[in-house]
Amino acid sequence: MSSPETPLSDELKRIRWRCRRGMKELDQLMLRYLDHAWATDSEGERAVFLRLLDTEDDKLWRWSMGYETPDDVQIGELLKRIHALPR
Repeated sequence: MSSPETPLSDELKRIRWRCRRGMKELDQLMLRYLDHAWATDSEGERAVFLRLLDTEDDKLWRWSMGYETPDDVQIGELLKRIHALPR
């Protein structure tokens, strides 16, 4: 018999689904954070990531490729952190 799901695992499943952007590069970038930093980040840092996930794909693409810089400094710093995480 399998154990019931915890609210955290349900939340992570929803967030993992939101990380799917339809572009392989963006999917990998978002999942990199989720796999390497989510568990140890503070609630505030997680909130910045959730704001990042609310970003339109075209903006997210330009930011992640370095073509543009986000106006939100926290999101810009998070993107730098994500790029520095192991692949």
